[in-house]
Amino acid sequence: MGSEPTVPGAGAPGAPESDESEAGVPDPDVVFDPTLSLRRREAALAGHRGDARTARTLLADPAPVVRAAALGALARTGDLDDDDLEAAFADPDPGLRQRAVALAARRERPPLLPMLRDPDASVVEVAAWAIGERPRPEPGAVEALTLLATGHHDPLVREAAVAALGALGDPAGLPAILRGLHDRPAVRRRAVLALAPFEGPEVDAALEAARNDRDWQVRQAAEELLSG
Repeated sequence: MGSEPTVPGAGAPGAPESDESEAGVPDPDVVFDPTLSLRRREAALAGHRGDARTARTLLADPAPVVRAAALGALARTGDLDDDDLEAAFADPDPGLRQRAVALAARRERPPLLPMLRDPDASVVEVAAWAIGERPRPEPGAVEALTLLATGHHDPLVREAAVAALGALGDPAGLPAILRGLHDRPAVRRRAVLALAPFEGPEVDAALEAARNDRDWQVRQAAEELLSG
């Protein structure tokens, strides 16, 4: 989920150079790291080789992409623990925080609810999804997801929160899902799918209304649920 974090000093291929570069004046903001790809490869290979020691050492690498690869390597070797994840949750790089949250989705710990308050919306989006994927819901998860589904400024976060509420299937989350049927098209489509675990006249009425939605994908999702 989330794009790979940009490596400092790695510009877009074919991007025009600045006037200063053409004049031979080095750009002080560009830092070239000739060993970055090697360190990243070393971290990835550590996971395949079962080398948890190397992977753990590279968790302290200065480059976020290397730290992310090391985190994934520890998950592959089975040596990723709660302390590793909690440290990654506090990493300054949002891409690494996303990676850590995604790795925590199938675990019962550490708590993910604090990540719903992350300053980066992309991290919050992944955290909402991950909470819906956990083996057992965290206490307070439905209330926190409801607040996101009905009030977060980012539609991707609202969509993920609605989906998570559907995955949890708690009746307390139903009002927020129903409200999502009046949001943007992507959120409405997700809200229709999130109604699958629920029953009752309110749900039936919402699905019937969604059959006439102006977005064809919303209509299609409603038709499939009603005919299923």
